[in-house]
Amino acid sequence: MLTSKPRNEKVILTRNLTGKKAKFVSAILILFSLFQIWVNSVAVIPGIFRNAIHLAFLLVLTFLLFPETKKSPKDRFTRWDIILALLGLAVGLYIVLFYNDLHVVRGSIANNRDYFFAALAMILVLLAARRAIGPLIPIISIIFIAYAKYGPYFPGVFGHAGLSWERIFYRMYLTYEGLFGITLSVSATYIFIFILFGAFLKASGAANFFNDLALALAGKKRGGPAQVAVLSSAMMGTLSGSAVANVATTGTFTIPLMKKIGYKPYFAGAVEAAASTGGMIMPPIMGAAAFIMSSFLGVPYLKIMAAAVLPSLLYYAGIIIMVDIEAKKLGLKGLPANELPTLKKVILEQGVLAIPIAVIIYTLIIGKTPLFAGFAGIISTIIASYLSKKGTRIGVKEALGALEDGARGAIVVGMACAACGFIVGVAAMTGVGSVIAHNIISISGGTIFFALIMVMVACIVLSMGLPSTALYIIVAVTAAPALEKAGILPLAAHFFVFWFGALSNVTPPVALASYTAAAIAGDDPMKTGWTGLKLTLAGFIIPFIFAYSPILLMENFSLLRAGLAFATGMLGVFSLAIAAENYYAKQLNIIERILFFAGALLLIKPGLYTDIPGLIIVVLVFIYHKISARRKMENIAEVI
Repeated sequence: MLTSKPRNEKVILTRNLTGKKAKFVSAILILFSLFQIWVNSVAVIPGIFRNAIHLAFLLVLTFLLFPETKKSPKDRFTRWDIILALLGLAVGLYIVLFYNDLHVVRGSIANNRDYFFAALAMILVLLAARRAIGPLIPIISIIFIAYAKYGPYFPGVFGHAGLSWERIFYRMYLTYEGLFGITLSVSATYIFIFILFGAFLKASGAANFFNDLALALAGKKRGGPAQVAVLSSAMMGTLSGSAVANVATTGTFTIPLMKKIGYKPYFAGAVEAAASTGGMIMPPIMGAAAFIMSSFLGVPYLKIMAAAVLPSLLYYAGIIIMVDIEAKKLGLKGLPANELPTLKKVILEQGVLAIPIAVIIYTLIIGKTPLFAGFAGIISTIIASYLSKKGTRIGVKEALGALEDGARGAIVVGMACAACGFIVGVAAMTGVGSVIAHNIISISGGTIFFALIMVMVACIVLSMGLPSTALYIIVAVTAAPALEKAGILPLAAHFFVFWFGALSNVTPPVALASYTAAAIAGDDPMKTGWTGLKLTLAGFIIPFIFAYSPILLMENFSLLRAGLAFATGMLGVFSLAIAAENYYAKQLNIIERILFFAGALLLIKPGLYTDIPGLIIVVLVFIYHKISARRKMENIAEVI
């Protein structure tokens, strides 16, 4: 899950507390994790009470750990921080103390005290979200709240009668909608438990295992460090809710390795950014967005996980092929064998650290809930840490550290989910999602392709700078309904919008993952950004394919059809990589490049009517290219 504290995905530092203040906050963090374990295992309490206490912890910790401004003290709390933290505790406990009084004793008739605490809670969530994740989501939330209140002032089809402040306060705070709705429910259950699992996995030394495994598998190959970056970022990225956080962790190791063997700095940064972005769409966890998607669609989590397998493999295949072609073009070699761990040694010494991932996948396959799988993952991680020869044994001290780190990592994504509750709540109250869908369909003239293009652009713009959970919630509410109305299957529609939301991390001008990687690589951010965009080119085509033909998402599954779609898709990705890199055995001429690109598009789209001509084009142009390259080498040899 989240392994650092991004503000609009820019890595920032929380307060650096020492002494009694640090111990006080650590105690709250550990208590937060223990509460989440208790409430999701043996406790039997209403969901809204669980969510209210979850929100109270989030608000208290945000105001204590995140400074209000850059000039605020970093080594202590201010008086204002303490007041806000106490108010945050109050708005959470108010629900626990008075919710039954409101809905049982008073027949759901709110009084002025209820409205006061509702307004206070909304203000506190917006203030805390600004500190933890930056101004973007709070601004969007305020726009949605203003839309609910001032509906008559909005033009055309967006206009509505408007809602009273009392109704807005009531729906946002005193019901299961708004603040305590689906987004905070997922944060308080699946997301927190898997963040905690990630913290225990990190404490066991699994990050080193993933890096060593990637080095052993790909380090010797041509341009091996780039493939190591892709593999390690995929393995760590599925646990992370932030492409930038993934770059900041794995990139400090992989980017210098790529530069060491001869990759240009901007290319090394682009590889890491592209690979880290893919982690957001990589099963089994997909940066926690999979849990929210499962709740939104009302389908089993296992179905979401299975649907992501083939598209994510095609995405990473495209990157690996491109970095290999780049290495071939530059004449690069792999790392020396004496600098690499052996696969046998890595598996024998650290292989047991992969057991927790296998346990999670197995428990999901046999039909257990994601919560059960998360707990099973945590327990198996503790056990595996004692079996690993090079891992870190998780004793009491390490367990307390993992509990603290897990709660700390949950703050950012939790505040994002809380603030996004306003967006989801207003969308339900006003039907704005249906209005946007109607307009997109109307402007596109009912043509699915144009509707997909418009939604793609909207998703990239709306998602700039957001972690996976927040960006998915926003695009699911605003953009996915348009695709469903256009006739796209709900699963394909939600994957489409989430996929392009994730790709905003490598889409200039706000390609934050690429810019973070450029800072580590020490090269031009825009050059790194455009290179990252080129490396993810297949990722911009794959969503259109499963929108038209959801077989890639395991919908209407047939082993033969799915296997054929994946095989031709892989060949298409290979052809696309050659066209994008403008090289294979030699530099392509313009006709070869056009034909490789055309063949790629035909092959990536499933169906015999496109696969057969695509296969013919790619095979013929590939044979021609190899023959012409051989003749060129022979002519050079004769001249020499």
